[in-house]
Amino acid sequence: MERLLDPKKTALVVIDLQKWLGKQYAPYSAEQVISNAADLADTFREQGSLVMIVRVSSKDMKDIPNPKLDIAPPMLNLPNGWDQIVPEMRVRDTDHIITKKQWGAFYGTELDLQLRRRGIDTIVLCGIATGLGVDTTAREAFMHGYNLIFAIDAMTGFTQAEHDHVKNFIFPRIGRIRSTEEIISAIQES
Repeated sequence: MERLLDPKKTALVVIDLQKWLGKQYAPYSAEQVISNAADLADTFREQGSLVMIVRVSSKDMKDIPNPKLDIAPPMLNLPNGWDQIVPEMRVRDTDHIITKKQWGAFYGTELDLQLRRRGIDTIVLCGIATGLGVDTTAREAFMHGYNLIFAIDAMTGFTQAEHDHVKNFIFPRIGRIRSTEEIISAIQES
């Protein structure tokens, strides 16, 4: 049987688990996603594997895309510290924090550079939201030539339909879908 991943060549990339998270997600709650992502991060750290934590941040919101839309964008009621990683992720000095200004984690960041310098060819991807930051980052990673593993129960959408569409139609075309438990078992067995 083919091995799922090589811990020396695999990075965990966690998308947007920061203090601005809302309450309405499906099929998993933000708390479930954070718990599973934190378990993945702890396992990756124990194996000496790379953990990349991605957040969106802005000083004045002028560096964030502001496209013309047919519908009004959702109101942003950002609390103080909205761009800080949630404490449950237990960020360590060995983790790399990537700050992005749009949905995807590759464009305009050093994510690709840091992965390549470390010989990473596989990304385990998780975070919020499945149909925005996770999906955009997945497509960018695919176009950059990375192998992808989706921690499907460590991500969630704003709706069940959004999550299911990406899970059923996009992810199977660009990577492999696994549970948090399957990924943790694979990395511990390596």
